[in-house]
Amino acid sequence: MLIDQFIAYISAEKRFSPLTVEAYRRDMEQFVGYLNNDYDGMALTDVKTTVVKSYIVHLKGEELENRSINRKISTLRTFYKYCLREGLIEKTPMTGIKALKLPKTLVKFVTETDINKVSFGDDADFSTLRDHLLFELLYQTGMRQAELRGLKDGDVDKMGMQVKIHGKRNKDRIVPLSREMINLINQYQTLRDATFSEKADRLLLNDKGGEMLPTYVYNKVHRMLEGVTTLRQKSPHVLRHTFATHLLDEGASLVAIQKLLGHQDLATTQIYAHTTIEQLKKIHKQAHPKGD
Repeated sequence: MLIDQFIAYISAEKRFSPLTVEAYRRDMEQFVGYLNNDYDGMALTDVKTTVVKSYIVHLKGEELENRSINRKISTLRTFYKYCLREGLIEKTPMTGIKALKLPKTLVKFVTETDINKVSFGDDADFSTLRDHLLFELLYQTGMRQAELRGLKDGDVDKMGMQVKIHGKRNKDRIVPLSREMINLINQYQTLRDATFSEKADRLLLNDKGGEMLPTYVYNKVHRMLEGVTTLRQKSPHVLRHTFATHLLDEGASLVAIQKLLGHQDLATTQIYAHTTIEQLKKIHKQAHPKGD
């Protein structure tokens, strides 16, 4: 089946992450469902630009957000590039298809004051110490939750005081660690190894010594941020935004933050500059005699 071949291609050759691969599969299966219902089962290789446009109109009628629709457009664009590459079509139907405009929204982050309110309790037991380390790694390195879950002991260079993070599309980056963080890792590893005789090949483990699921990490972070911030979203990605925003507020350059976050394009990192500008406007309005 063509979709299976495409999925194999983006997984093996493009090296998309497993989560991205699954999202692309869902998008393609949804598009095929639309072709079956509205175009009498039209083959994917027979699709024209007008069909793609009608699909976008259909998605808007389903009240999907523009961001979600844009991801589906990106999936189709990648799929038809693959079809061109394989000689299955002579022209891509994605010609002239543009991404929908997105509303300008500021990234959400936890203030430094609120971050310092997070309480970890007594680090004497494994779960508490693990949660403490989990939170600090996310906040002090800006890594994604998938990158956190994939960390192994060997990725931590204690002498060099740094960690190797395996990012999207198998791109690695190096992020510095503080002496305090190294001490916390040492303390955690000692307790972890004393707790589990057999354990998964990961730095951070769940309460049974196995690998952590995405929901596991999300729930841990959500619980720790409850009561300290009024943000509606309390996720690992909010800590990534917080990491970048606090660095920028302390004078770090966008280029440095780009490298630490593993962004391929500097434009992706510039969202944090917008956040800081808005913060400056707010401070000016509150502090200047004629700020209003």
